Parts: sequence; C-alpha cells; structure tokens
Amino acid sequence: MANLKEIRGRIASVTSTRQITSAMKMVAAAKLRKAQNFVSKIVPYKNKMQEVLAELSENLAEDDDNIYTTKRDVRNILVIAVSSNKGLCGGFNSNIFKYCMALAQRVKQDTPNATVKFYTIGRKITELLTKAGYTVYKSNVEAIDKVDYATSSAIAAEVTKLYEEEVFDSIRLVYNEFVNPAVQNVTDNSFLPIAFDAKALAAASNSKSKYKSDYIFEPDKDSIVKSLMPQWLKLTLFASLAESFAGEQGARMTSMNKATDNATELIKELNLQYNKVRQASITNEIIEIVSGANAA
Repeated sequence: MANLKEIRGRIASVTSTRQITSAMKMVAAAKLRKAQNFVSKIVPYKNKMQEVLAELSENLAEDDDNIYTTKRDVRNILVIAVSSNKGLCGGFNSNIFKYCMALAQRVKQDTPNATVKFYTIGRKITELLTKAGYTVYKSNVEAIDKVDYATSSAIAAEVTKLYEEEVFDSIRLVYNEFVNPAVQNVTDNSFLPIAFDAKALAAASNSKSKYKSDYIFEPDKDSIVKSLMPQWLKLTLFASLAESFAGEQGARMTSMNKATDNATELIKELNLQYNKVRQASITNEIIEIVSGANAA
C-alpha cells in the first residue's frame, strides 16, 4: 500500500492537472463562441448561393465544355484533408485520419489504376498521413490557426488551377462538420467537379415550384460560369475551414470537461485512500503505545 507521502504527491499532481484542463476548457469555450458566431454568418450565405447554383445547374449542365461540372475519367485524385494543429481534442483528428485511410482503400479497390494524394490543412493530419506512408502532395499548417477568406481563397485558387491543368481529375474535401460542441461529423464533399447535394437540389426544386425560372443570361452563360463557380469554390473551402475550427474548439472543450470531471473523481478517491492509510497509521501507533505500556 502506498504511504502518505506518495498519496499526497499524487493528489497534488492530479490537482495541478485539473487546473490545467479546467483552464483549457474555458479557453476553448471562449473560442467556440466566437467560432460559432463566425460560422452562423457564413453558412446562410453559402446555403443560399448553393441553392441558386443548384437551380442553374440544369442550364450549366448543357455545356459540355464547363470544366467545373463536367466529370472526366479519374486517374489522379487529390483529397483536401482538414484537421487541427494541436491535440487534446478527443477523436477530432483521428476520425479524419481513419476516414482518409478508408477513402484511399476504397479508391484502390474500385479504381486500381488511380492514385490518391493528400493536400493537408493542419499539422496533425499531416503527421498522421506521413507516418502511415501516404503521399502528401502539399501541406498548410497556418490556414487553420486563423481562418480568413484571403488564405482559403488562395488555397482554393491553387487546387482549382491543378484541376484546370488536369494535374488531378477529381478533388475531394474532407473535414469535420460542426453540429454542436459535442458532435462533429466527418464530411466528404466533391470539391471538383462540382456536385450539389440533395438538400440544395430539393431547395432549388421547391423554388422552381413557386416561381418560374426563365432566365436571361447577361452578359452570357460562359461569363457567369467563369466568375461565379470559382467564387463558389472559394466560399466552400472558407466555410469548411470555419466549421472545422468551430468543431475543433467544441471537441476540445468537451474533452477537457471530461478530463476535469475525471480528475475531480480521482482526487476524491485519493483523498479517501489517504484518510484510510492515515487512520490505519494512527491505529498502528496507538496499538504500539498500548503494547509498550502493557509490556512495561
């Protein structure tokens, strides 16, 4: 059984750890509030723009030379994988890593001749994929620390150029979608070619049922595609990075809250153990004193 000095040392160590985890929880909570406000301003604009583009997608699909929506034979795939730069956020990073591995395996099975490379945003996913032996085409660890439109636009323009030059035939975006502080869903979207999800198509369909969609394109359809689609790609990446950052803070706050609660329970157990050992020690001393008195 541990002596009193050892137990006191463990109590002091756990108490110090609890102070750290409690402070980290409060910092994450403050960052989460700011991130949630940030996301709440971006997402409605993104959803409405997606709805408008989905409504126009039938017209745009008629153009075979529209490189942003036309699918082609897939030989090279680039996966934009978004994680955090720091740990202590539960399964936030490991979930992205596991999904990326599963995605690479699916591609290998479905299209054996296709190659998968990763454009990593965040230090953790870069380290995990590199250690696992996957090909990291490029990494960016600064973009996730301070999410801003200029940085995300530069990355979106870079990968769009790679697609236009046919360096890659398909570009996917994998990140943690923010649901609430305790829940982050791994999301896999087709960044290029652009494919609108079911919600956007349904919203566009409902809009058509109310209003007649008879558009006159000015100056012309090609100009609209060339200007609007790149803006949509930049907005998509910007919103995804913002959601990932909010999810990171939520995951860290939840993780640190659990760690703080566990430390509190452990301190209670150690205090109970300390009192038992102390009581046993006092009892032994009393027995020794009484035994000595009787022997005398």
